[in-house]
Amino acid sequence: MVGYAFMGAAHSQAWRTVNRVFDLPVRARMVAVCGRDGAKAAAAADRLGWEGHMTDWRALVARDDIDVVDVCTPGDSHAEIATAALAAGKHVLCEKPLSNTVDEARAMTTAAAHASSAGVRSACGYNYRRVPAVALMRELIADGRLGAIRHVRAAYLQDWITDPGFPLVWRLQRERAGSGALGDIGSHIIDLTQYVTGQRITGVSALTETFVRERPRLDGPGAGPVTVDDAALFTARLDGGAVATYEATRFATGRRNALRVEVNGSLGSLAFDLERLNELEFHDATAPAREGGFRRVLVTEPDHPYMSAWWLPGCVIGYEHSFTHEVRDFMAAVAAGEDPTPSFADALQVQLVLDAVERSARLDSSWTKVES
Repeated sequence: MVGYAFMGAAHSQAWRTVNRVFDLPVRARMVAVCGRDGAKAAAAADRLGWEGHMTDWRALVARDDIDVVDVCTPGDSHAEIATAALAAGKHVLCEKPLSNTVDEARAMTTAAAHASSAGVRSACGYNYRRVPAVALMRELIADGRLGAIRHVRAAYLQDWITDPGFPLVWRLQRERAGSGALGDIGSHIIDLTQYVTGQRITGVSALTETFVRERPRLDGPGAGPVTVDDAALFTARLDGGAVATYEATRFATGRRNALRVEVNGSLGSLAFDLERLNELEFHDATAPAREGGFRRVLVTEPDHPYMSAWWLPGCVIGYEHSFTHEVRDFMAAVAAGEDPTPSFADALQVQLVLDAVERSARLDSSWTKVES
């Protein structure tokens, strides 16, 4: 694994846990974690359960005893690390968004397709696909329970940078992060809504805003410019005929990590709320009116996605389980000689939506088509 901060900790939890919960034909051995600071990498290896640590990712991808490289670094290094690992014959799991630019994402997708022809697999880590309630939401829509999809609305709200005194971390610098709330959390709801509906965004009208334009520097006195968006909002059309609204912000005071998606169809509606991730809200419009309204579905039954591996019905799971499910699906696909999902091509399509949003916002919210 390259990188050991927040995402590195979440991924490590998954690698440690997956074989203790799921019956898989292969076992994960956590060989080495890599970071630029040797002392911090060593401490991370000890804390997160890795056998060793390294400071040179190039040396890591060259090792004969490593089969998989898990990329958990900021977006500005995804392309270089992932393509080098694929070229070295390593399967790659790369965190989202796939890269900072469309050009990088295209190059990564080309490298992944070439590697796949030689049996080397890759996937991008959109973990919310693996929440059991989200997976059930997709199944119900695919089964036609909502009929024709008409509306999609999605919001991902956080508030961790509302304080103007919060420092200029890498997520607020375009050269490191690519974009702000749009790429960091907006990419999640773009992928999630396309995943559950089976429809792709074809065009957008967008606006973005940066509320605090300078912040205290981490590397010295004074302030530096914030070069990413603090909030992004857009309307969209999907290729199956649905219309949609999206909001991603890190300035929603009081909202810590609030992701909500609702889908309305001709026969009913479904809604998912990450703060109640073991539940779905389901309205069946075919029921008699006096029995109508949203009802709560507790997604903890053994025949619900992933849940047979966990606890008794009614015993809930949490955020970290989505990463365990992600690693489970990745390992199962690799062991079966199949390409896991979401693929780099899937992640490139999300990147193209992000690009269309930014282009629309620069052009005063003009309607902008998503490149194919």
